[in-house]
Amino acid sequence: MPSGWPPVPPSNEIEPTMTNAFTPIEILRPTILEFGNGTITAAARFAERIGAKRPLVISDPFNARRVDTLALPGAVKVFGDVKPEPDLPNLEKAVAMAKEAKPDLVVGFGGGSAMDLAKLVAVMCTSDVAFADIVGPEKVAGRRVALMQIPTTSGTGSEAGTRALVTDPVSQNKQAVQSRFMLADIAIVDPDLTMTVPKEVTAATGVDALAHCVEAYTSRKAHPTIDLYALEGARLIGRYLERAVADGGDREARAGLSLASLYGGYCLGPVNTTAGHAVAYPLGTRHHVAHGLACAVIFPHTLAFNMPAMEEKTVAVLAALGLPQQRDAKLAFDATYAFCKNLGIEMRLSALGVPKSDLGVMADEAHAIRRLLDNNPRDLSRDAILNMYETAF
Repeated sequence: MPSGWPPVPPSNEIEPTMTNAFTPIEILRPTILEFGNGTITAAARFAERIGAKRPLVISDPFNARRVDTLALPGAVKVFGDVKPEPDLPNLEKAVAMAKEAKPDLVVGFGGGSAMDLAKLVAVMCTSDVAFADIVGPEKVAGRRVALMQIPTTSGTGSEAGTRALVTDPVSQNKQAVQSRFMLADIAIVDPDLTMTVPKEVTAATGVDALAHCVEAYTSRKAHPTIDLYALEGARLIGRYLERAVADGGDREARAGLSLASLYGGYCLGPVNTTAGHAVAYPLGTRHHVAHGLACAVIFPHTLAFNMPAMEEKTVAVLAALGLPQQRDAKLAFDATYAFCKNLGIEMRLSALGVPKSDLGVMADEAHAIRRLLDNNPRDLSRDAILNMYETAF
């Protein structure tokens, strides 16, 4: 386990908690949410109710092979080539297929990558708008097809949100599109669909869901209307993640993780993530480390770094996870590092194929992700990010 981490800031760096019940906030949710074991049957009911005749399912290769479980009506088309870290060519390929198929219902069926592409396909398949023209907040003009989201993992919470991420292969940076028009008409969260997820993926995506909750809870933009979801999401992870990793067939544990992931998705819309995701992104874009795994590796580092500015909330997170309620950042780091490592997560960058020679460039790229870092409760310098990478190496 790394030692000598994290550095504690001088007292003049510590910032007050930013939570303020008087701060205006807009909260958007899918129009319909179906949650629970066996709710997959709602997919056919919804499609029939809206009269869908040309559904298009956006999926990864594994889930593309079980599209029949959705029992969708009409002439169903399937784009089954979603990549783990979708890039612009992957999106363009999906949009091209959609323009040919002319769907009246787009279904995201898979993990966060499939659901993110489904959002973008749904708003791009009936227009000639370029992806570059909709990057950023609320630049999408509208949507003319129905959108259904069905997660098959417990981590991203993408089914509940308005944001989609695609990697630009030239800059190797993630480009984010946020739009109310990318919110699902119906989200179907059936924990039974996650039973086939391998334990190493269960562990990593579970910590990704945890990171969504914790980063939103400790953000400068944190808000009491979201805090309750964030803290309960962390509690669910603390209670059920280890159980699901130990026994993938534990239906109660799978349901608990699905709910935690959904709550993490609720956190993403109005508040969003902070330093943890910014520091994790280059691991995926540059070295193809799976997003959940990248977030898990970084999670203890940013939690401990931020603790001096968010001590009470960090202690509440530790309590939610069932960990000792330490008020010392080093002890908090040790506890959360052990939490992740005990799930079987590889916590060393050197073992994940990240070359040491690239850490500086990664730090430059992470430090440039201002849409996330500007909401971190402590200013995170480029050198502090490099220190995290070096400690994690």
